[in-house]
Amino acid sequence: MAKDSSKYSAEQIQVLEGLEPVRKRPGMYIGSTDLRGLHHLIKEVVDNSIDEALAGFAKNIWVILHENDYISVADDGRGIPVEIHPKVGKSALEVIMTTLHAGGKFGEGGYKVSTGLHGVGVSAVNALSEYTRAVVRRDKKEYFQEYSKGKPKAKVAPVSPTSNFQLPTSNFVWPSKTGTMISFLADKSVFTTITPDFERLEKQIKQVAYLVAGIFFHVFDEKSGEERHFYFQSGLGTLIKHLNKNKALVHPEPILIHRMIEGVDVEVAIQYNDGFVENVESFANVVPTTEGGSHLTGFRIALTRAINDYARKSEALKEKDENLTGEDVKEGLTAVVSIKMDSERIQFESQTKEKLGNAELQPIVAQVVKDGLDMFFEENPAEGRAILEKVLLAQRARAAARAAKDAVIRKGALEGMTLPGKLADCQNRDPAEAELYIVEGDSAGGSAKQGRDRKFQAILPLRGKILNTERARLDKILEFEEIKALVIALGTGIGDIINYDKTRYHRIIIMTDADVDGEHIRTLLLTFFFRYLPEVITKGYLYIAQPPLYKIQKGKDLNYAYSDEEKEVVLKKTGEGSIISRYKGLGEMNPDQLWETTMNPENRVLKQVTVEDAAGADEVFTMLMGDEVPPRKRFIQTHAKMATLDI
Repeated sequence: MAKDSSKYSAEQIQVLEGLEPVRKRPGMYIGSTDLRGLHHLIKEVVDNSIDEALAGFAKNIWVILHENDYISVADDGRGIPVEIHPKVGKSALEVIMTTLHAGGKFGEGGYKVSTGLHGVGVSAVNALSEYTRAVVRRDKKEYFQEYSKGKPKAKVAPVSPTSNFQLPTSNFVWPSKTGTMISFLADKSVFTTITPDFERLEKQIKQVAYLVAGIFFHVFDEKSGEERHFYFQSGLGTLIKHLNKNKALVHPEPILIHRMIEGVDVEVAIQYNDGFVENVESFANVVPTTEGGSHLTGFRIALTRAINDYARKSEALKEKDENLTGEDVKEGLTAVVSIKMDSERIQFESQTKEKLGNAELQPIVAQVVKDGLDMFFEENPAEGRAILEKVLLAQRARAAARAAKDAVIRKGALEGMTLPGKLADCQNRDPAEAELYIVEGDSAGGSAKQGRDRKFQAILPLRGKILNTERARLDKILEFEEIKALVIALGTGIGDIINYDKTRYHRIIIMTDADVDGEHIRTLLLTFFFRYLPEVITKGYLYIAQPPLYKIQKGKDLNYAYSDEEKEVVLKKTGEGSIISRYKGLGEMNPDQLWETTMNPENRVLKQVTVEDAAGADEVFTMLMGDEVPPRKRFIQTHAKMATLDI
């Protein structure tokens, strides 16, 4: 597309509807109204600047966290048009900022590749902000407009020395002669928090920088003085190396495939490590498609087919051998699949854009990936053989694991294997009402069984530490009795027969001692769920119980403290002479105490386990629980001073 900035004008702006639906149903447009939703606002504004970058008009994007929770996003693009829109009779800037689904058409001067209709996101941000300001530098002039909860305070006007902006004093100097800067303060009546998290923002922007190689991103936190700058020339290749950090690699360099077919730009990076789990991320027009879609399906089909063809051609698979399956080629796979296409054609299955729906993308991506892999295997026989050895080993392990899984799970499901004897099940059979406590040790398990409400609370005691599932294949995992009991109790199945619809409890609560051993057991359980039952986490079923650390008694007055800070608060109320008992384990509590402090829904504190950053979680589990010692040693040395020692 010709880079003619003069053709980006008010005529390229479509107008569909106003902003009232956004304020009435914010979750429909940004997913949630917590910290995640707040960061989604930042993403929507950044996406608009990325649109300019993808169109070839912007090279720099700045994100600034100001004092008092104000946020600004700026670029050095052409600047949003400010002239009067011919159909509406208002400035095009005002139309974009105050009308849902107002955005650039996809003919002359508009966006061919975009994260969405230009204006959808920024208008939603405006609607959900207590204050918003847009500043446009264009045609050697500077214009602005301010808004309150989506409504303009005045008409678009030139910036002058008398312009009195609401934004707090800022050290940021916007160096560009052209472009757009959007500043906003999220509405605290809508969001549970309006304070962004710099570390989360850093990860958010870094991920985008990988996907739009050649663009400079600058992130500033004026509260702390921190700043980060990202620029990746190689894009997905750099991202793959980051995802595989701390892992032993099957082949040293990622396989990079990049080609455009029928107006669809397909970019794929693939690298195998010697682990047992898969880590695949997919994107469409720079938007993470966390639920996958047609592009990911096309990738998987092509990967399996290409490896099978190479295995037959190299005679690693003989005529009598059965083909490798999708499960075989998944083991140890790290991959990123990114497509970019005309925004007018792209179909997401929801406003939050988590799944791509375009059916025509499956054969396009499959063709690009198949051709790219065929060429790679032809030109790199050593790397090809290493990948084949990896997947053939996975195939043999799958065959060995099949017998174990059949015996443990399939036989149990079909022949009426009873629930584990150690499980004290609850009476309620409705998973939405039932909860399972996974308890460390028989002593605590006994107290929990006596103290629980048997109507809806089930107890499964675990003896000792479970297997570290980061370092084991599924067949070995299912030989471990404690994990076998847990899987049968949960009802989900595991491996290729997993079915989350059969989960017997929608609250699965890990309850361990508040000491080093308890924390280790909790980490081992979290590793198992993250690696082998990940949707238990993503569906919001997994929790961690918070037993009290202290019992504080003065006469008949009894209080519990769940932290050292809370202990001090209680002591201020009760005064001197209180008897302080430090709980070392759950078994020290009698059933009534355990119920009252840790299991009673009216009093207890539960932490829900979530995974906002799957790549970051993968990296942490690999580092803490994997085979490579040096990364773990570095982590311990770096964070040793932060540790709380229970001596």
